[in-house]
Amino acid sequence: MTLFTRVRDSQFLRFAVVGGVGFFVNEATLYIALNGLMLGRYSAPIFSFLCTVTFTWWGNRLLTFADHARGAGGMAREWASFVAANSIGLAVNYAVYGAVITFAPAPLNSPYIALAFGTLAGLVFNFVLSARFVFRAN
Repeated sequence: MTLFTRVRDSQFLRFAVVGGVGFFVNEATLYIALNGLMLGRYSAPIFSFLCTVTFTWWGNRLLTFADHARGAGGMAREWASFVAANSIGLAVNYAVYGAVITFAPAPLNSPYIALAFGTLAGLVFNFVLSARFVFRAN
């Protein structure tokens, strides 16, 4: 089985691919917010999050959960549900990151390793919430 076949056949891997591309969208929009829009360090991530969560909602709607995406009439509610679910996932990500930074022994307490653990926790959490509450079968 090729990697492409595995991704095509796995809802979770498609979700991870959309999220991976979303990471680059997040970085790009953060750069634009900081350097183009001249937003501050605390407001720029809000702009970036809203752009990224919209991108990943659209990607997951088309690629990951196409069978369960709502019609045009329910898109606004679906988007709002996705934003809410991913906001919770963001909190989980940050909590895991903070716990690893604070309590893990070196070298696990490196910000880069902590970010990886937080990202994985957020990924799993966001996938479960998205599958159960945002893109569930009607």
